[in-house]
Amino acid sequence: MKLICVEEHVLDAATGAATQPLLRAEAPYLSDWGSRVIDGQRVADTSRPHVLAPAESARKALDMGASRLADMDAAGIDMQVLSYGGFAQLLPAARAIDLCRAANDRLAQAAQAHPTRFGGFAALPWQAPEAAARELERAVQVLGLKGALINGRPGDTFLDDPRHAPVLAAFDALGVPLYVHPGLPLPAVQAPYYGGFDKELSARLAMFGWGWHNEAGVQVVRMMLAGLFDRYPRLQVISGHWGGMVPFFLQRLEDAIPQEASGLRRPIVQTYREHVHVSPSGMLTLPHFQFIHALMGADRILYSIDYPYQSLDGARAFLDGLPVSAADKALVAHGNAERLLGL
Repeated sequence: MKLICVEEHVLDAATGAATQPLLRAEAPYLSDWGSRVIDGQRVADTSRPHVLAPAESARKALDMGASRLADMDAAGIDMQVLSYGGFAQLLPAARAIDLCRAANDRLAQAAQAHPTRFGGFAALPWQAPEAAARELERAVQVLGLKGALINGRPGDTFLDDPRHAPVLAAFDALGVPLYVHPGLPLPAVQAPYYGGFDKELSARLAMFGWGWHNEAGVQVVRMMLAGLFDRYPRLQVISGHWGGMVPFFLQRLEDAIPQEASGLRRPIVQTYREHVHVSPSGMLTLPHFQFIHALMGADRILYSIDYPYQSLDGARAFLDGLPVSAADKALVAHGNAERLLGL
């Protein structure tokens, strides 16, 4: 059975160098995790065996060639849809436009060199919505990329801010999906919500333990409540890490915010089921899958491992062992990605 993974990351060295000073100012706690203190000394953290150490994952993320393909072959993965980690939206608009364009060119070159193994989601200069719309059009129509990914908020607000209408209209017109990836909580949120603990504990809670998944979930909820899926009927979103907590509270949202209160054309649950695809992003846990499968159906689940932040260990074994039909497994493994992304 073919296996396509859709949230697999690469890094762009030029964007990383440009954003590091701004990122350290925005989220100084980023460096507060990755090792543990034992007898007063920091040692490598082996408490999560499937999570790669930051230095190793960064090294692997810079590769879009032979080493990555070898890891994929060893894990039985046929194709990865690559996307950039990083936060180019912190930069001045003109700098972000140039960096995103160059990064997308490099991503497209990797996909063109290995067309059956790599696809790609574009990086966009979200702080310049008109330019972002043009870059999405170029990335899809000229470079052959399959959509775009956003890391966190596009700026100080979320995607429902009216200033982002041009780029959302471009997604709608092109019929390509937007991958809503977790991002860093606002500094004004991070300290009171996730601070007050040991530095490493606060960092883990603010990031991959809770905070940035909540950020991604809030982004999708705000998109629904702002009526963006009514306004852009072809807009499709992919939500990783089992939907950033949203599916598990979806019925509560609808009960608390019926159409009489929201003014939306459809109930919230229906809107979510018609416009959102959900992916595990390496959270290979059976209860999560079973809930999402019951809520969404097999045709709304895509597969992903979040490599190289997660190792590829057990990627195929989890899928093979799911207690669903062979037809459902095939949809999750490759059929839904082929349909949604035109692979």
